[in-house]
Amino acid sequence: MKVLKFGGTSCGTTESIQAVLGIIKGKQAKGEKIAAVFSAMGGVTNQLLKAGDLASTGDTTYFDIVKGIEDRHFTVVRALIDVKAQSKVFANIRTIINELEDLLKGVSLIREISARTSDLIVSFGERLSTTLIHEILHAQGVDCQFLDARKVIRTDANFGMAAVNFEVTNRQIQEHFAKTKSLQLITGFIGSTEKGETTTLGRGGSDYTGSIFGAALDAEEIEIWTDVDGMMTADPRKVKNAFTIPTITYAEAMELTHFGAKVIYPPSLQPAFTKNIPIRVLNTFNTDFVGTVVNRTAETSEYIITGISSIDNLALVNLQGSGMIGVAGVSAKLFTVLAKHKISVILISQASSEHSICFAIEPSASASVKALLEEEFKAEIADGDVEGIDIQENLSVIAVVGEGMRHHTGVSGKLFSVLGKNGINIVATAQGSSELNISVVIEKKDISKALNVIHDSFFFSQAKTLNLFLVGTGLIGKALLEQLQGQENYLSKYKALKINLVGVMNSKKMLIDAQGIPMENWEEERDGKGKPAEIWAFVEEAKRLNLPNSVFADCTANKEIHNYYLGLFEANISVVTPNKVANSGRYEDYALLHRTALKKGVKFLYETNVGAGLPVINTLQGLISSGDRFEKIEGVLSGTLSYIFNNFKAGVKFADIVREAKVKGYTEPDPREDLSGMDVARKILILGREIGLRLEPEDVEILKLLPENCEKAPTVEDFFKELEVSNSYFEAMVNEAEAKGEVLRFIATLENNKITIGVRSIGKTHPFYMMDGADNVISFTTKRYHDRPLVIKGPGAGAEVTASGVFADIVAMGSYLA
Repeated sequence: MKVLKFGGTSCGTTESIQAVLGIIKGKQAKGEKIAAVFSAMGGVTNQLLKAGDLASTGDTTYFDIVKGIEDRHFTVVRALIDVKAQSKVFANIRTIINELEDLLKGVSLIREISARTSDLIVSFGERLSTTLIHEILHAQGVDCQFLDARKVIRTDANFGMAAVNFEVTNRQIQEHFAKTKSLQLITGFIGSTEKGETTTLGRGGSDYTGSIFGAALDAEEIEIWTDVDGMMTADPRKVKNAFTIPTITYAEAMELTHFGAKVIYPPSLQPAFTKNIPIRVLNTFNTDFVGTVVNRTAETSEYIITGISSIDNLALVNLQGSGMIGVAGVSAKLFTVLAKHKISVILISQASSEHSICFAIEPSASASVKALLEEEFKAEIADGDVEGIDIQENLSVIAVVGEGMRHHTGVSGKLFSVLGKNGINIVATAQGSSELNISVVIEKKDISKALNVIHDSFFFSQAKTLNLFLVGTGLIGKALLEQLQGQENYLSKYKALKINLVGVMNSKKMLIDAQGIPMENWEEERDGKGKPAEIWAFVEEAKRLNLPNSVFADCTANKEIHNYYLGLFEANISVVTPNKVANSGRYEDYALLHRTALKKGVKFLYETNVGAGLPVINTLQGLISSGDRFEKIEGVLSGTLSYIFNNFKAGVKFADIVREAKVKGYTEPDPREDLSGMDVARKILILGREIGLRLEPEDVEILKLLPENCEKAPTVEDFFKELEVSNSYFEAMVNEAEAKGEVLRFIATLENNKITIGVRSIGKTHPFYMMDGADNVISFTTKRYHDRPLVIKGPGAGAEVTASGVFADIVAMGSYLA
């Protein structure tokens, strides 16, 4: 014998009822012996409660609700029963509806509704749905009987949540089934007292009915048919990567459903649990799926935890005071008054010092609980032993549940770490000695983000998703996206990392899509679906989405975007950028950014600020972290100036070399921006700050390269003319160097806490002597690298190499978040 229970969604529409009929007839065709329990049509129970409330106030619109319920049932009759047989079925349903209308009319007349009357009103939901399904199956030739559970389930008179008299109930169920061989179609949720008064069985009442019948009949299995593929690792509406749990223990199911999982309500299945009857949760709309089996024990899982559930909205009550320390009976007094007033407590946490006790409740009870406790602890508050009753609202609780946690260390550490790295503050926490459940209270705004990062951390611990917001799709940004797309499989296979492009913006258009923008056609998506670009709106939307593992990539040279970095850090969004502006402005602003990133636990990565894709900053930070100390830093830090002086020799006009560099795209449209040395100044300033020096931009001394007439030329064309005029100036420089067997290089030097930048003549022993192309080269002289400096050399400019540096920073971000 199997007992099948069909929930409200399974009984809610013509299509779903057809699926139910198919399941029942399919099992009969296989020769399985079954009985079926039915809930009311989806939403009908709430409609009946509303109709009762309206009737008790004399509001006759309850008739509209009843008419709507009748129409839903009649619609199914018209669709699934032959026209010739419909009139009899309409009459049967109409008889039940008439009884309901008479009852509601009585409530309307006396302007009062008791708990007993309310139970009778809501019983019509199950009576109607079960009658409907019985009539359809009977019309289709199935040997079946309608069983009103009130005939066999005997309860006390605690209306709304009646307690079952199992001795009488079990005997009556067994006697009933012994007298018939027909398929029994049973009303869920309801029973009756010895006086024949209708009662309801409380939350999960139809599950309870299935469990009662299953236990009384020693069923082989109880099947709970619903609208999802069993119990899930998390709510799939909030966690898109959630998947079905194949097997789960009774204890785990209890914990998950206490904290919000709504597929089944295990307390109502206690009769079946007592007899070790397995509960299988199945999907009415996906009958081929095996679902979830709830049993005394579960199969060994590869995961440490079994599932995650949450209660989205709760309030946290905190009772604290120095007078509570060492005083016996405070907790007893607190929870006695709560129990007396039937206040349900969701979670309890107490400090080991006994200085405070906090507990979670439904927000709707906040005001009454505060008043109750202030009255109960009036004397203690007056004496100062209790400081007061503090209530914090707009909170949520997440429960991480699993038998496997008993056998693994570090589960709490992993949980708290992943929340901390995503800037999710834990307000309170609780863990039982059984190590079956770790619960954390967080701010409600972070619930979706927290569920996703916890789920990914425990169920996909080797895989991480970064949500990327990219600003700037010029040469660097476009190259970055091409590299990310090209390495997608590599990142997934070898780095367990997925980059989800969530936002993309250029100077004209912006697009944000939390589900992701395809990298293969991001440009078409942005231009086709995007809005006019506004950086403040782009940033605000990134903050509002509050996605886990969010990274903001600034691939622009914009001088204003860095003003948004601080707000991004405050919203726990990491930043990666080749843009030097943020790190080379006022020291106070630089320090604030770095302090905030550290405080919020986010990353601020900018390897490409100096040397493009060369490992300059990472190397420097590694040396500092290992205890080395810097004595001198030298660098050719401009690809443009590197190219110019690598090719400037005696007999060659300086103007011709600059013109050639401009044609090759090495210089800015106005080459004076490169020749001024300002870009080099920003880079060496950043390196100085990285080694701990408090330097301002004005502390950098730049030895001018250009004569004044060249600097002040009104146009670029005039500038080149002035270079020609000043050729002798540059010719003298290169001739003097060559006469000494030396070469000219544009070098930035940091030594003795001072920075100087300018053209220097260097000999063959200098590490910068042998250079070509547009290479950058940086030399670190430290205590460890004293006699032979550490030299880093390579391409220091270009979209591809810069993008690869940004790419490396993003991958590093993934490693940190993992």
